Amino acid sequence: MARDVTIMGAGIFGLSVAWACLQRGASVRVIDPGGPGAGSSGGIVGALAPHVPENWNAKKAFQLESLLMAESWWAGIAEAGGVSPGYARAGRLQPIADAAALALARSREESAAALWQDRAEWRVIAAADAGPFRPHSPSGFLIHDTLTARLHPARACAELAAAIKARGGTIEAEGSPSGAVIWATGWQGLAALSQALGKSVGTGIKGQAVLLDHDARAAPQLFADGLHVVPHADGTTAIGSTTERDFDAPDRTDRQVEDLLARARAAVPALSDRPVLGTWAGVRPRAKTRAPMLGAWPGRPGHFIANGGFKIGFGMAPKAGVVMADLVLEGRDAIPDGFRVEDNL
Repeated sequence: MARDVTIMGAGIFGLSVAWACLQRGASVRVIDPGGPGAGSSGGIVGALAPHVPENWNAKKAFQLESLLMAESWWAGIAEAGGVSPGYARAGRLQPIADAAALALARSREESAAALWQDRAEWRVIAAADAGPFRPHSPSGFLIHDTLTARLHPARACAELAAAIKARGGTIEAEGSPSGAVIWATGWQGLAALSQALGKSVGTGIKGQAVLLDHDARAAPQLFADGLHVVPHADGTTAIGSTTERDFDAPDRTDRQVEDLLARARAAVPALSDRPVLGTWAGVRPRAKTRAPMLGAWPGRPGHFIANGGFKIGFGMAPKAGVVMADLVLEGRDAIPDGFRVEDNL
């Protein structure tokens, strides 16, 4: 059983695996030249949203379990590290376009009750009952789910880092890996893995986001016109994001953020005149299967991969950390089909 663990990468997957290994009594080092949350995990949006409750599969089941774990998981980390990520399971509102969409949304109320194990709801409500922070809905109705949560990604990484250090782990800018080595190195790690294996296993997808001065911290987040609108605990509201497969400047925003802002203001009247506090850009790692890539590095004993979170990394992180600790420390493989490194070959 490996007890010395090195995590290469201090994004959400690397830090979550580090925390899970520390919980099992392992000696843990995290190495990242940029520090915690230096890559796409240091963003501003933080929508921990579920997939639609139908066509159930291993990915949706894994995500459900992780989302249900999240509240107690983040509370334990906050207790250890003393830093708050602004986590809240505040739910989400989505507009319903027309009568056909309304019928579909109502049919999903029953499937959500069964698939979400009555631990969260997906229900149709009148838009007028939703409060002032709501999207425009042509039908006059909204989907309200109570499973969706929010946090501030950059602060969540800082919280995990503080908890890891408080429990005796180290986070270093450089160093040589030793013991079991978990590679959680984001989109550039996917490129390196693709080169090592001689075939593409994933890529980087750029995203841009906007932060507004609007305090709706007690309200559910919104999903409208393909955008996540997330009120944070600090009184800001984030809007994201773009999906860019071709890009020249990984961490630079451009005129696309103006389009994000215009669409958000058109969809959510409460944002129509709110000032911009800042913008963000980064490249998110997407594995070939679009599910997280977890497991042993093929042909490289003692080395493991935890990558490919793409837009759902923070929501998947609690469960991903647990299954990677199971594998690395106990040799127990609980990784679902579709998540394995081999599934991307």
